[in-house]
Amino acid sequence: MARFNYGGQALIEGVMMRGRDAIAVAFRHPGGDIVWASEALDSGPHAWRLAKAPFVRGLIVLYETLIVGTRWLIRSANIQASAEGVELGKGSVALMLGLTLVLGVGVFFLLPLLIAAFTTSKVESGWVQHLVEGLIRVGLFLGYLAVISRAPDIRRVFEYHGAEHMTIHALEAGDPLTTDAVRKYPTAHPRCGTEFLVIFIILSILIFSLLVGQSLLVSIIGRILLIPVIASIAYELLRFGAKHRDKVWLRWLYLPGIWLQGITTKQPDDSMIAVAIASMQEALAANHEDAPAGSWDVPRRPMPMGSDKGVSEQESAPDQLIR
Repeated sequence: MARFNYGGQALIEGVMMRGRDAIAVAFRHPGGDIVWASEALDSGPHAWRLAKAPFVRGLIVLYETLIVGTRWLIRSANIQASAEGVELGKGSVALMLGLTLVLGVGVFFLLPLLIAAFTTSKVESGWVQHLVEGLIRVGLFLGYLAVISRAPDIRRVFEYHGAEHMTIHALEAGDPLTTDAVRKYPTAHPRCGTEFLVIFIILSILIFSLLVGQSLLVSIIGRILLIPVIASIAYELLRFGAKHRDKVWLRWLYLPGIWLQGITTKQPDDSMIAVAIASMQEALAANHEDAPAGSWDVPRRPMPMGSDKGVSEQESAPDQLIR
């Protein structure tokens, strides 16, 4: 039976898995055991009538990455900080979400435009400025990944990223979700968010060319307004590429996204794979699906109320899922 394509996201000492109707998260608690929680995708943009329609679903994924994903990333940091008696309040979380969005747009979209406009101010051709802007955007993106990958804490996140992908590979192959079965799969995956970002950046260079010759103010506003348009197209191209990766020419076309995952994914240890399997098991359960026969029912417990305000305790289920 065909299964929905699960996805996921690496967190701090944890993994988030997403199914059609719900997400699940699992974390390695500072005490050493695994805790989990799940959340239905039935509010906000998820409740839109056309939420799963082509091009609209790309905007939902963008929302999930920027809002839902970042919220759980901060909650995962809270869990690790709880061992030291530290916890971020809702106001701090909202502020960090806002800053993440503003900095992302500012650094990767507006800053390249401003630098290019300044450095090519004496060049009459708008296409030269556009080319310089594109090169700066690519350079900033690659430089950002290269710098953060050197931090030990970020490397652990990238290892959990690898565990997430390997677990998804195993599920898609119909293998039992066990450490040995998951271990044989690569850390790179064709539906990875890294590959989405590569497509997104290439598309932005192409689509922003429509603004060549416009004033700086129009260029800034236009870029901001075009971000959701680019995201929706990029997501459809990502899905298409993943679905038809058996074609040689497509494998070559999408190869840069696989190469870049050499930075954003690393080989995990067995404890990380256990967390990814636990998250997948709970996601499968939340989406009313069964894990493949023979899967390991990873020992875990519901996330306690004290680990995060607003996350309710839930009962663990024996059969449980990613995308």
